[in-house]
Amino acid sequence: MTVQEKIVEIIAEQAVLEVGDVSLDQSLDDLGIDSLGLVESIFAIEEEFDIQVPFNANEPENSEFDISSVQAIVTAVEGLVRAQKA
Repeated sequence: MTVQEKIVEIIAEQAVLEVGDVSLDQSLDDLGIDSLGLVESIFAIEEEFDIQVPFNANEPENSEFDISSVQAIVTAVEGLVRAQKA
């Protein structure tokens, strides 16, 4: 399973949607994921990929972690996974 597939799966689970209902250009807002769902998604991503996500739930707009779309999250996580393996 690719990073993208796993993230889409995690996000779909948080949004209580089928994986096929999640597209890469959607924002978490579009999917109905609130701030608590976002935090739970971040925790699930950290656990799944054994990475530390630079995200501050209290100040998401000041976070280094781009959550503007599903694709942005995939790209950010791929970068974190690569950095960890380097």
